[in-house]
Amino acid sequence: MDGTGPQQPASAAELEAMLHALDADLPRLQQGSGGVFALANAWAERHDAILAQAPPALRDSIAARLERIGIRWGLVPGTRVTREFPALKPLPRLRQRIAKR
Repeated sequence: MDGTGPQQPASAAELEAMLHALDADLPRLQQGSGGVFALANAWAERHDAILAQAPPALRDSIAARLERIGIRWGLVPGTRVTREFPALKPLPRLRQRIAKR
């Protein structure tokens, strides 16, 4: 935003591209930020710029997606859910040991 006045709201495709660009750029932002406060500031600027371009009808869904991105990168408070997906089934002896416990 250049401060010259109100901008036209972005289209859904443009917002999608902005969200993907932000998510893809976060590793670089994290490594080059120089600290947690600089990273938080860079995040807040990008977050606000994207949200400002969202039309009112899409603002809630864009805010929710930004929040999920922020949670995933540890920039927004929230619960990160992870789950282990084993590649192989346990061996028969291991299954027996586990069943006995």
